[in-house]
Amino acid sequence: MKIRVTKIFEFEAAHALDCHDGKCSNIHGHSYKLHVTVLGEPNHEKGSSKDGMVIDFSDIKIIVKTMVVGPFDHALVLEKDSPYLNEDLRKRQKLILYDIQPTAENMIIDMVGRIQSKMPSNIQLHSVKLYETASSFAEWNAYDN
Repeated sequence: MKIRVTKIFEFEAAHALDCHDGKCSNIHGHSYKLHVTVLGEPNHEKGSSKDGMVIDFSDIKIIVKTMVVGPFDHALVLEKDSPYLNEDLRKRQKLILYDIQPTAENMIIDMVGRIQSKMPSNIQLHSVKLYETASSFAEWNAYDN
């Protein structure tokens, strides 16, 4: 039987959407929440430390903290050609730079790739939700892709 397992992460980051026709064109921050759901079959190897688990929650934590939370927490996320970028900002800030707008939709695509690159082969990344606010999120689902 296939079972879904979810772990939730939180981090702080700022971004700006160049050419946006509203407030989001300004550098602003969010308290992001990231829900990572994986799919697999529970291990039934008697005597194994992972007996009964699809994946140990701590294994998900290591992957997501290393690949997403660590790089993004307290970072400024901008387009590579953003008018906000200058040498002083490059020297003083933790930056993540994209070729495209750093919207929640584009950020989640990047995050999915980062997570999938480290996921064990017997575990499928099922879905990822990136909350920008308590009521606004982008969602990626393996079924749709």
